[in-house]
Amino acid sequence: MGENQNSQYIIEVKNLTKSFGSKVVLDNISLNIEKGKTTVIIGPSGCGKTVFVKHFIVLLRPSSGEVYFKGSRIDDLPEKQISGIRTHFGFLFQAGALFDSLSVAENILFPVRQDYGISENSGADELVKSKLAMVGLDGFQDYFPAKLSGGQRKRVALARAIALNPEVILYDEPTTGLDPIRADVINELILKLRRGLGVTSIVVTHDMTSAYKIADRIVMLHNGKIVADGDAEKIRNHPHPTVQQFINGQVSEDDLAVLRMGGTVFETQYLPDDFKD
Repeated sequence: MGENQNSQYIIEVKNLTKSFGSKVVLDNISLNIEKGKTTVIIGPSGCGKTVFVKHFIVLLRPSSGEVYFKGSRIDDLPEKQISGIRTHFGFLFQAGALFDSLSVAENILFPVRQDYGISENSGADELVKSKLAMVGLDGFQDYFPAKLSGGQRKRVALARAIALNPEVILYDEPTTGLDPIRADVINELILKLRRGLGVTSIVVTHDMTSAYKIADRIVMLHNGKIVADGDAEKIRNHPHPTVQQFINGQVSEDDLAVLRMGGTVFETQYLPDDFKD
């Protein structure tokens, strides 16, 4: 693959459109992801954030448009070549996606063994120890996921995501389901990995507290298009009403009107006991 190592962009998306049947989810989007920076993608549920990010590693292919990694087009490559490209990426899925039947150490080694067949005597213990130390969980090697808290599972999943020393980490809703303190631990780890490993981070989130803390750049999707793009300050003060409604968690006036409309009130009210035989 002829890579352009001098480009400041590690991922480039050009005129990307993605349709499922007659439904257009992404509508002619172009976006460049800068090396070593954290790009946060926000937007309402169902707006195509995760669909968009899946194109970066060709888990989905465009209906039209192009995707480039390190200067070379990848969306039209055969699956065998794409598998090699994916080793440059780490993934932190929304649910953590740990294997319940594997220990913490075995979970972390899973991608390494899949791609490189690392043996028990080839530095596996040291690799696991170093990755767990980065997320503050050295000593948890022999635990199983069922014994871990939600925050700890996310941190183990993050240790697994960096097992192959990726250049890019994709985070899908990394703070979902966590209380504010544990969510902030994840935010701090995202910042730490960027500083310590120089990774490029792409984060899909609804959590604006997290977005403002970790982002070098925030991109908002709405109705299949990018409606806002800038640093935290620019997004906070963005004039687009849809952006302000989303970042402030406000219901639109049209939606409020529907919610406040009077509905039919039935005279007969049923209780659970009424349905018993």
